[in-house]
Amino acid sequence: MRGHGVRVLIVGAGLAGLAAARTLAAWGAEVRIVERAPRPHASGAGIYLHGNAVRALDHLGLAGDVAARAVTIQRQQVSDRRGRLLFDLDTRDLWHGVGPCLALPRTDLHQVLLAGAKDVPVSWACTPETISDSPDDVWVDFSDGTTAAYDLVIGADGVHSTVRRLVFDQPAARPAGQYAYRFLARWPDAPTTWSLRLGRKSAVLTIPVTAEQVYCYCDAPLTDPPQPLPDILAECGEPVPDLLDRIELDVHSAPNEEVVLDRWSRGVVVLIGDAAHATAPNMAQGAAMAVEDAIVLAESLMVADTISEALHVYERRRRPRTDWVLAQTRRREASRRLPPALRNPLLHRVGRKLFHSNYQPLRAAP
Repeated sequence: MRGHGVRVLIVGAGLAGLAAARTLAAWGAEVRIVERAPRPHASGAGIYLHGNAVRALDHLGLAGDVAARAVTIQRQQVSDRRGRLLFDLDTRDLWHGVGPCLALPRTDLHQVLLAGAKDVPVSWACTPETISDSPDDVWVDFSDGTTAAYDLVIGADGVHSTVRRLVFDQPAARPAGQYAYRFLARWPDAPTTWSLRLGRKSAVLTIPVTAEQVYCYCDAPLTDPPQPLPDILAECGEPVPDLLDRIELDVHSAPNEEVVLDRWSRGVVVLIGDAAHATAPNMAQGAAMAVEDAIVLAESLMVADTISEALHVYERRRRPRTDWVLAQTRRREASRRLPPALRNPLLHRVGRKLFHSNYQPLRAAP
C-alpha cells in the first residue's frame, strides 16, 4: 500500500509518537501530531539505550545525532548494598554486531526525535475528546473545539493513554509493584559504567549521561506511604548517600506501572509504545520497543493491502517481542526480591549468564 494521501493522526509527541511521525512521513502519509503538553517536554531525567534501541534509531537515521549527545557505556556492574561486586559484563560482548549502549539526558533524546520529525506539524496543548468510526474513516473531536477525519489514528500517548481510554474496552495501567525515584545528580568524571546497587528490597542505579552528571534511578516495594528517597539511598554504602546532596533537577517520583492488553487495534485505531505494552523499567527496553514499534508499523503498512490488515500484521510481528520483555521484566523483579542471602550468591554465580539470556532474542532485528 502506498502512503500518498493517507491521513494519519498521532496522539502523543513522546518517543513513540515522534518515531512514528518520521517513519510514516517517509512512507508518504499526511501526518499530524497532537500532544496534551503545552510545549515540548520529555518527562523523566535520563535514559539508557541498549544496542537494539540504538540499532532502531540508526534505522531512522538518527543514531549519530543521539550518540553525539550521549555517553557510551561499555560495562554493567551489579553489586550488593555495600558495593561488593556480584558480577559485571562487557556491553560490547552483549550487543556485538547490533549497536553500542548509550546513556543521555532524556530531554536530549526527545530533542533529536523532535528535530527528526520537523516536517510533521504538532498541535500542542491539544488532545482528543471523542474518537468515532464512520464507514470510511475515523472522526476525532479535539479539546480545542476542532474536528477532523483520518484514515489511521495512532495512540502513542503513554501509560495513561487517552486513545486507549476512548476507544478500547481494556483495563487501565496497573501497578507493577515498585515506587520509583528518578533524578540527575552532579558527579564529575563518574566512571562510564552502568552501576546497580541491590539493597535488601530496594535498588539504586547510577549511569553517567554527561561529563558532569549521572542519571539516578531508585526504587523500593510499593507501600503507602512510599519509602522516602533518603532512606533508600542511606541503605547503600558510599558514594550513594551523597547523591542526595548532588541533585540538580527536580526528583520525578511515581509508582511503576504496566499495561497488558488483549488487543492493540480496533478498526483503524492502533496503540504503540507504552500505550500498548508498558512494563517496569528493569530491562531498559521502553525506548527500544517504542521505536521498533514505529518501524514495524510503517513496514506493515507498506506491504499490506489495507490499513486494517496492516495493523493485524504489525501486532502479530510485535507481540512475541514485547511479551518476552514483559516476561523477563517480571522474572528479574522476582529474583531481585529474593532474600539477599539467596539472591547475592545466585547472581555472583550466574548473573552474567542471566543477563545475556534476557537480551538474546532482542539481538535479532524486530
